[in-house]
Amino acid sequence: MTTTAHVDTYARDRLPPRREWPEIVFDLPELAYPERMNCASELLGGALARGQGDRIAVRSSTGLSWTYRELDHLANRIARVLVEDLGVVSGNRVLLRGPNSPMMAACWFAIIKAGAIAVATMPLLRAKELTEIVTKSAASHALCDARLAEELELARPACPTLRRVALFETDAADGVERRAAMKPFAFDDVATAAEDVALIAFTSGTTGKPKGTMHTHRDVIAACDCWPKHTLKATADDVFTGSPPLAFTFGLGGLLTFPLRIGASTLLVERPSPEALLDVVERLRPTVLFTAPTSYRAMAPQARGRDLASLRKCVSAGEALPAATRRLWKDATGIDIIDGIGSTEMFHIFISHPDDDVRPGATGKPVPGYRACVLDDDGKPLPRGQVGRLAVKGPTGCKYLDDPRQANYVKGGWNLTGDAYLVDADGWFVYQARTDDMIVSAGYNIAGPEVEASLMAHAAVADCGVVAAPDEERGMIVKAYVVLRPGHAPDDATTRALQDHVKATIAPYKYPRAIAYVASLPRTETGKLQRFKLRQMAAA
Repeated sequence: MTTTAHVDTYARDRLPPRREWPEIVFDLPELAYPERMNCASELLGGALARGQGDRIAVRSSTGLSWTYRELDHLANRIARVLVEDLGVVSGNRVLLRGPNSPMMAACWFAIIKAGAIAVATMPLLRAKELTEIVTKSAASHALCDARLAEELELARPACPTLRRVALFETDAADGVERRAAMKPFAFDDVATAAEDVALIAFTSGTTGKPKGTMHTHRDVIAACDCWPKHTLKATADDVFTGSPPLAFTFGLGGLLTFPLRIGASTLLVERPSPEALLDVVERLRPTVLFTAPTSYRAMAPQARGRDLASLRKCVSAGEALPAATRRLWKDATGIDIIDGIGSTEMFHIFISHPDDDVRPGATGKPVPGYRACVLDDDGKPLPRGQVGRLAVKGPTGCKYLDDPRQANYVKGGWNLTGDAYLVDADGWFVYQARTDDMIVSAGYNIAGPEVEASLMAHAAVADCGVVAAPDEERGMIVKAYVVLRPGHAPDDATTRALQDHVKATIAPYKYPRAIAYVASLPRTETGKLQRFKLRQMAAA
């Protein structure tokens, strides 16, 4: 391992032992990187070296825009604030808190340039959740949007490692903007090792306690050079936008590092509700959209009659894309959604398909640079058509921050994502369920997401989640939690209609024997369904 540039080695010292790492493979020639690499230098410095300094790099929905040169200069000034005013040294963990905005992006780059480790957090997190992240990462500094400072201040008494906090999006004399304005625009990016940790991303908590996933400078650039290059195939003239927060690796890649790797621009939206995204597309004409399946489903009925002609690529990830949602969006816009599965542990998408090769109901094939297979419980590859555990390896991989769950995610050199898949006769990977979402009822294995997809195709259903519920006779039964569309009553007649619909569209034994009607479903800030909360409700 190349000598680290980190003075503070907290994160490096808490990487899993090498024997617990997944096998890291570099199958593509473009993945042969130097031993020293700072991903901020690669992304911003790379654009300047290509003569793209005057191209727009980041925009906001309110009209603010910065060129690559302006973004680089501002990130340099903020890096000086971190080092000269706040005492940051390389390897320190810097908590970053804010909605998607150009200033949030500039602060992220500043942290990376300074050789520190970015620990970005979701805007809606409360003091208790922030305390857990600060404590786990031993964050010493924080850059926080002033509008979100209250919860961080509430957390500070329980966070003894957090020594300095600076606020941005403020005119205060000690705010980041005023400090940065007094600094020279030049800064020598720290010459980090390619394997130095650049960021710690916390999982979104769909299964309970979040885990800190560590990604190196090389991981960030490798993710840019695989799926975006070989599957998305965007160009420097594209404008990216979407809903995932930059604190979520789906958003960090899709809305910041991927577009900037190719000299494109990104349009960052602070409050990206489905209606707001449609307004942004109509008004500001982005060409590439990233959001979750739930958002596409919510936008589809509103899309008719809107001028969305600027869009040419739409990407879905975060959770499985139901065939019904894909069809609704295609009918409304004429665009086939690019589906993909990724994970915070792997940084971004590793199985997907291009927009001109779509198979409804299937996720796709391994992205160039990655390998994937389906394993049985003994870790042996299964033949096509059999359901097993998805296993992946490539240039990125799971490296938890001081967490015994590393041994569950990595086995035999493979990353085990926790998803149940099968590979069809043509080599397409077809999602079945999360491995802990398989429902065993009266001897049958039933995938909850398959039942959800069937229910979602019914006109009465706005949203739903399906889990196992205890049953004396069958051990477990399929139970659906359903959000109804307006005009449909939560009564026995609706229940029978939904059950009959499922029986008519998939194997009858899979129908939900119990249906509960709810006003909303528990979801993470990134839109993922928290089935563990539904299971808790069902058990109670």
